[in-house]
Parts: sequence; C-alpha cells; structure tokens
Amino acid sequence: MKLLEQIEKWAAETPDQAAFVWRDAKITYKQLKEDSDALAHWISSEYPDDCSPIMVYGHMQPEMIINFLGCVKAGHAYIPVDLSIPADRVQRIAENSGAKLLLSGTEVTVTDLPVRIIGEDNLKDIFFTHKGNTPNPEHAVKGDENFYIIYTSGSTGNPKGVQITYNCLVSFTKWAVEDFNLQTGQVFLNQAPFSFDLSVMDIYPSLVTGGTLWAIDKDMIARPKDLFASLEQSDIQVWTSTPSFAEMCLMEVSFSESMLPNMKTFLFCGEVLPNEVARKLIERFPEATIMNTYGPTEATVAVTGIHVTEEVLNQYKSLPVGYCKSDCRLLIMKEDGTLAPDGEKGEIVIVGPSVSVGYLDSPELTEKAFTMIDGERAYKTGDAGYVENGLLFYNGRLDFQIKLHGYRMELEEIEHHLRACSYVEGAVIVPIKKGEKYDYLLAVVVPGEHSFEKEFKLTSAIKKELNERLPNYMIPRKFMYQSSIPMTPNGKVDRKKLLSEVTA
Repeated sequence: MKLLEQIEKWAAETPDQAAFVWRDAKITYKQLKEDSDALAHWISSEYPDDCSPIMVYGHMQPEMIINFLGCVKAGHAYIPVDLSIPADRVQRIAENSGAKLLLSGTEVTVTDLPVRIIGEDNLKDIFFTHKGNTPNPEHAVKGDENFYIIYTSGSTGNPKGVQITYNCLVSFTKWAVEDFNLQTGQVFLNQAPFSFDLSVMDIYPSLVTGGTLWAIDKDMIARPKDLFASLEQSDIQVWTSTPSFAEMCLMEVSFSESMLPNMKTFLFCGEVLPNEVARKLIERFPEATIMNTYGPTEATVAVTGIHVTEEVLNQYKSLPVGYCKSDCRLLIMKEDGTLAPDGEKGEIVIVGPSVSVGYLDSPELTEKAFTMIDGERAYKTGDAGYVENGLLFYNGRLDFQIKLHGYRMELEEIEHHLRACSYVEGAVIVPIKKGEKYDYLLAVVVPGEHSFEKEFKLTSAIKKELNERLPNYMIPRKFMYQSSIPMTPNGKVDRKKLLSEVTA
C-alpha cells in the first residue's frame, strides 16, 4: 500500500466527498489535497535542509488533518498536541522533540515555546498563496522515516515520544482495512483526541478508503444532549472508541440501531472491553460487528483483533483480545526471561514491523523497552497476558498488580467481577494506602437500577455477589457511589482524578 498516493486517489475520483466533518466545518478530499500540498510546498521552501518533527496543535479542527498530511508530504514527522495538554507538558514536548515549528488551526494559549508558531490566519494565507504548488513526492516521508511521534506518559514524569515510521503505519492500516472488512466511503467516528493513538485507528483507515471522519469534541462529550444530537446526524458506520466511551453512551436508552441504522463495525482499543458492554452492544446493534483489539502506542495502535460474537461472550467471561496480525508475532516471557508455554501468564512481547523504532532522543528508555529478536524489532509491553491456541488474553498492566496484606492481586480482575454484578453499571477499584503500604480497596461504583432505600443495603447485595466470585481478601472494604466515572480527554478512566477525589 502506498499510503499518501491512496489518499490522493480520492481527491481525483471523489473530489467533493467529505474527508472530515466537525460541527459546521467540513473539508473535501479535493480541499485536503490542495491545502496539504500548499502547506508542504511552504514547509519545504522555508526548511529546505531540515527534517525535524513539527508540532501540530489543536483539538478537532479540520486543519489538524491538513497539517498532518502537509508535514509528511514535506518529509517531516508530525507531533499531535491536543488543547487539553497542560502548558508545562507542551513545553517539555517542544524541548524534547527538537521541533522548530508549530502549526495550529486555533488560538495557541501556551506561551514562551521555543518554536516558530504559525497560527490560523497564517495558515489560511499559506493555503491561499501556495495553492496549485505541488510538493516534490521524493521529499515525502517513506520507509523507516518517522511519520508521526506521539507523546505518552513517562514514569519519570517526562513525556516519552513514541516514533512511528511510515512502514509501521502502512503495516497497521493495511491490516485494519483487510481484517476489519472496512468498505469504501464509510463514515468513521473520530472520538479520540489526535494526541491519543487510538485516533490513528480511524484517521488512516478512513482516508485510504475514501471515507468521512465524523469528529466529536470534548465539549460535546461533556454535554450528552449535544453528543447524541451529533451522532443522530452522522450516519456513522464504523465506530472507534475506548470501551469506557461506549459504556457511557449505552446509558442513553436511544443509543441503538434506531439512532445509527447503518452501523457496521465497532472497533475497541485502549482498555479492557467488559463482557457486559459487548453484550449490550449486540442487543442494541444486532447487525453490527464488534471487534476487540489490543496494542500499545509503541506497536502502532493495535496488533490483535477478534470478532466478539454471542458464542465468544458465552465462552469467555473475560474477553480475549484476539489473534495477532499476520506480519507480527507475540511472545509471552516469564520473569526469568524464558518463553512461557501455551496458557501460562507472562509479559506480552510484540515482534514485527508494527513495532516503533523507540523513544525520541531517549536511548536509555529505548534500550529498556525495545530489543531485537531474530533480526526484528521487539517491544516489551509491561502488560501481563497469556496465549491459548493463538488467542491472546490480556491480564492487565504488570504495574496494576498490587500486594495487599501479603496477597498479590490484579485490580482489573476485581473490576471485571464488580461490573458483572446485578446492581452495577460501572466500577473502578482504587487502592488506598496507609503510609507506604496498601491498606484497603475502595470500590467507586455507578449503580444500576435497584430498589434499596439505603446505600449499605445496596453494598451488602453487591458484596454478596462478589463473594461468590472472588476470595474474601479481594473484596473491597469500602464502597462509594457516583453518577458517573471521570474520564481523561482520551476517553479512558481517569484513575488519578478518582484517587485525588476519594483521598481529598
């Protein structure tokens, strides 16, 4: 697959087709090509002997997509930086990346950045004055050159820049289009901010198939009335989100095939897909295919997938995350560095062309997490899991394991069983410390329908169910009830915010 050429093809074949829609703003494939060509021409003329990465700042503005393509056509990787990212972190990204340029289709609120800033008005001037100029295709990003760099949290407090090459992205996009049976001209939900690599799961599969990206922003998500009004207008056929976001949508009874009658495919990544969430989706969207996938940012979005059917739901309480894409392989490594046999837990290691070339300008961190196995790049994920008959089962982060009163336990396992209880809509487990040690588990619960007049009676009923599924030492000591679970801008459970709320 020639990625950029494939996108350009639609500018010739379906020039007036919408490539990206956000609120009242829309860009066609023709405009996407013209404006990204103009921008690439300008970048090449301003920075002729330079290929440093370029920061692209904003939220869901159509200019974000134009800027991404303009950068790579000029031979520069782009770094997506969402408006929600704190100023201090933006500053550290700018310093670590060595970027000299920041492009933005909106107001840049961060000050004193060590980069040249091209804002909305300047961009429009560039699109106009360089219109009709075609960049040299020889300059475009290719092979093992970086296509994009996404910054993730680092344990040291400094963000890590994950370098994803052109070849990595092509490997992912080709697999996604083929394995998820994506069709030409479909409408894709774009819910994840561009600084979260889940967004890549919809951006490039949509653009190479001549689809339309339908973007919803954080303000819509905060106002369910606006969110569902947008979804009703969208005619989305391919849904990409975290399971948490879909779970939130399921709380609205009208979220069903009557709202989205042409829904064909749900693609989930970024978190565990609870069995009960998938079951509800099958009930609400009986004609749609639900795909559960798994993969870290360091291995280009996702490397496994499985079609979640009624049979799969009945067979597995904890859903498997799928079979590995054909050009990669999975190794399960035991603590002693040896390979775990089929069915035995260990650390998931991903090998193949999806694996990143490492963290930008961080050789020590790269050496710690990445290696070469049989001449191929490999990434040690820090995730626990096991493989059975080729099927991968994810068992949470190795660092989500805690020791409580001498017992080792996985918080995500407790959450899984808690969510399966009759009176529970959503739940998160928060381990509470006393000094340096964990003292007890707190369950933060969004209750489902119930007839209990007092909270303690509801708690007793939930604990009674949990006692049938978990040993006593894994039962949360305290329960707190809330109307919703806080989410990060990426659509994942905001564990830090929860912890600060419950310990305040």
